[in-house]
Amino acid sequence: MNIVIGKDKLDMARRAADAAAEKMREAIAARGEARIIVATGASQFEFLAALVAEPGIDWSKVTGFHLDEYLGLPVAHKASFRGYMRERLVSKTPQPMKAFVEVNGEAEDVGAELARLEALVREAPVDVACIGIGENGHIAFNDPPADFDAKSAYAVVDLDEKCRMQQVGEGWFASLDDVPRQAFSMTVPQIMAARAIVCTVPDSRKADAVAGAVDGPLTNMCPASILRRHPCCTMFLDPPAAAKIAKSGDGR
Repeated sequence: MNIVIGKDKLDMARRAADAAAEKMREAIAARGEARIIVATGASQFEFLAALVAEPGIDWSKVTGFHLDEYLGLPVAHKASFRGYMRERLVSKTPQPMKAFVEVNGEAEDVGAELARLEALVREAPVDVACIGIGENGHIAFNDPPADFDAKSAYAVVDLDEKCRMQQVGEGWFASLDDVPRQAFSMTVPQIMAARAIVCTVPDSRKADAVAGAVDGPLTNMCPASILRRHPCCTMFLDPPAAAKIAKSGDGR
């Protein structure tokens, strides 16, 4: 795993966006399209703003997938990841995207929605997965103990209390009782199947999870630790998020 520590949150986001955009431009030049995975959450605000401002990306050749969505949450709810992506990515690109595949958390037939998502994401390899890490070390909504051997591309998962409290702490929900207990999530193996991973993690509240991912044991009790097995993964951190790791990045 490569580690890059920005000067601050904005520098970190800009550098992560540069890395993701480079992979996208390379894919478009080589294959005529780019397929990306994009994360949500407060940690991705600056990254997404920087990514849509990147020069030289033909967004009409980009297909996007998002990682997860709460089960049963209306799209109009402020915590809806579909709403988040429409607001912060799909409506902001200089040209309309070729496609953006939403996870329909309100699907009446959960099995059919999982099958639809799997068929679409597996049509071709994903070029770059732009992800974050949760306070409990999760990637997507794969909370500890995460399934490192899942066979499907998406699954319905149970959310642990620490994950749900993070959503309250970030202001998406008023109380723990308001946070759904289940969500659709892209699985760990599907994330790891991307050709490249750009992992953007700001803020001191993520420092323990980052330390576990970078320096701790490789275990499904810290799902992000699996990223160390990926051949092309770079973790972009700001100084507060990097405060507890033994390894250091270039800091520029």
